[in-house]
Amino acid sequence: MKIISAVPSLTELLYHLGLDEEVVGITQFCTDPASWHQHKTRIGGPKKLNLERIQSLQPDWIIASKEENIKEQIEHCATFAKILLTDVCNYEDALAMILEVGKTFNRAQQALNIHNKIQAAFSSLQKQKSQLVLYMIWKNPLMSVGGDSFIHDMLQRCGWHNVLGEKMRYPSFSEIEMQDLQPDVVFLSSEPYPFEAKHIAYFQDLLPEAKIVLVEGSYFTWYGSRMMHAPAYFQSIQAQINSD
Repeated sequence: MKIISAVPSLTELLYHLGLDEEVVGITQFCTDPASWHQHKTRIGGPKKLNLERIQSLQPDWIIASKEENIKEQIEHCATFAKILLTDVCNYEDALAMILEVGKTFNRAQQALNIHNKIQAAFSSLQKQKSQLVLYMIWKNPLMSVGGDSFIHDMLQRCGWHNVLGEKMRYPSFSEIEMQDLQPDVVFLSSEPYPFEAKHIAYFQDLLPEAKIVLVEGSYFTWYGSRMMHAPAYFQSIQAQINSD
């Protein structure tokens, strides 16, 4: 069986399922695990797949994401390979997806082990006081996340209240509209926009009463094996907020 992964979070999941020999292609953004990033064939990015290169690898399966990949590109891939298209919007979707991937690629027991570890980690997650959180994913235009996103579900499970939870998808807004939200905490995510320390001052000037925190976005967005470690990361973020 030859598999191609079109999404970084799914690549990491395939690695933890023990599919080293089966996976023949990954995206240029699949940096984890590092050994795969160095040695596996690169097939472009999730939004711009190299279709000729993918076909040349003669894959049996391509695992993709409804959220991350372009529909027309995946439909083209379906003309020469089987497609496992994931559609994850929340915690329950993610657990079901992991089991489905394990079953499809003959790693059912390994998938169940990951599933159980994620459940155990989240069951021990201590919910924090209900702080109003604005989770930033883009700067120009300013963009955050709505209530139908995986990120929103992760925030809720931590006890944080998404100030844009009543919106859908990825709402954009002006500086004045952002100020009207009056968040207690602003999370500046490392992806898809690469927020860094240099961006903190901009948000602090607009929201002087809020705490501005840089966060590693993969723990909020990667629905796969990384979820085993997400609760511990969330607790460390809350500890950082409380200590400031």
